[in-house]
Amino acid sequence: MYIDAMASYVPQEVVPNAYFEQVAGLTNDWIVERTGIRERRKAGEGENTNTMGVKAVETGLDLISFSPDKIDLIVGATYTPHDTIVTLAHAIQHRLDIHDVPSFSVSSACSSLVNAVEIVEGYFAMNKATHAVVVVSDHNTAYSNDEDPKSGPLWGDGAAALFITKEKHHDRAIRITDVLTGGAATRGKATQAITLRPLAGFDMPFGKDVFIHACQYMPSATNDLLKRNGKTVEDIRFLIPHQANLRITKNVMETLKLPEEKALGNIQIRGNTGCAGCGIVLDENKDRYQPGDLIVITVFGGGYSYGAMLLEV
Repeated sequence: MYIDAMASYVPQEVVPNAYFEQVAGLTNDWIVERTGIRERRKAGEGENTNTMGVKAVETGLDLISFSPDKIDLIVGATYTPHDTIVTLAHAIQHRLDIHDVPSFSVSSACSSLVNAVEIVEGYFAMNKATHAVVVVSDHNTAYSNDEDPKSGPLWGDGAAALFITKEKHHDRAIRITDVLTGGAATRGKATQAITLRPLAGFDMPFGKDVFIHACQYMPSATNDLLKRNGKTVEDIRFLIPHQANLRITKNVMETLKLPEEKALGNIQIRGNTGCAGCGIVLDENKDRYQPGDLIVITVFGGGYSYGAMLLEV
């Protein structure tokens, strides 16, 4: 299957580190040293998970090579839903005005992009769909506590849309060669390390445990994915790791013995945009990809979900 087109959306409001010095007593140098983040984007009044996803899709509609009425599968992915009944996917279906096609949303925390793509893979394999849109969107600032010195400065908002087809329609389409997913909820503090509960918001009592397991699972998922496709780390042109922390990215690259210039990211200016992060990065760098490039997306999320996806330009 192929990524026919992609698009992303980030809100206009920029929140610099100086803001967290005022509300949480954290200096710019402290935040940058521990996370790599210098600023992040925040959804404005009237914006939410659904509206951001719709904007990403609307941008993508101008880029796809097929008529939107061919879309026969809509998968939303988010852990910060605006509405748990009229989900992100239903908002997208309503905007597209496409009737009677499967439309639903899923969550595996920050790994949700890869899980959503794997669902599309299953629908395509069973000949239940041929043209899908995967929309990842997270409105983290709706749930974050800016005064929390542990996690307040981490969060940003944004969305991305991948239009996926079973057949290749043009030369610039990116092949999704393989998808790998897994869950490690039995390891470490998986069910306690970070939570997001109604009214209570984010709680991250075991950030170090998240860091340790993210640094283990993203490289191992990458290696497993490459091995089963007869590839090696040296074949990778770009690696897009989950945008949680710049220190995690550097650790993952070091473990894989890849030069840092092969890592694509935006956490420095976007913050942690959750399951939308890798999709936004993939879209923001699309002018850099050349025919034959191998791109790996590797993710890790709360509850200790993980995954990796191999793309070929």
